[in-house]
Amino acid sequence: MTRRLFRSLLPALLLALIAGQAWAEVTVTFYAHPGARIRGGDLLFPHAYVHAEGTVEATGEPVDWSAGFTAKSPGPHLLFTRGGGVVTAPDARYVDEGRPFLTLTIADETWHALKARAEWWNSPEGSVYDLRQRNCITFIADLARVVGLRTAPEPSMKPGSFLEATAALNPAAAWREAPAVPTAPPVVVAPIAEPDAAPAG
Repeated sequence: MTRRLFRSLLPALLLALIAGQAWAEVTVTFYAHPGARIRGGDLLFPHAYVHAEGTVEATGEPVDWSAGFTAKSPGPHLLFTRGGGVVTAPDARYVDEGRPFLTLTIADETWHALKARAEWWNSPEGSVYDLRQRNCITFIADLARVVGLRTAPEPSMKPGSFLEATAALNPAAAWREAPAVPTAPPVVVAPIAEPDAAPAG
């Protein structure tokens, strides 16, 4: 009886495992914001950031994480000197207007390595900000290499140009817009003609 019950449940168990593998993954996407836009009285500067979402396969932990590297105290003094940097979630305005350049699915181990490397950028050794030499693009380039991507030359102060060049080096991970779903033409139903009445007689 037990063996028969196990055999009957086996297909359902296998299906559940396959379905679990399909959704248990983390996807990482690299974005850039073009800057030079005013929102709420603030000038948005060019910025690069990363977003990860999905589910850790081993634990089922949900992932919805974004990070960028920026100066702790922004200001014109950064044109002449280094300052402290910090890894933070990007401003919602950047997220809404950012453009994706690269996306790929990573294993659990790579996800943990990515988070650990991002946290290093908040450490005393890692949190040095230099507008021209060690900025948000340097941070993104470092994380891109952690997940196995080749990166364009650094340093750079143009997030979009850097990520575009990096996407060209990684065509398999380059962002592609989803094809538009064709809209079916409306169905036109022709009225059915009434048969001619038979002559009386």
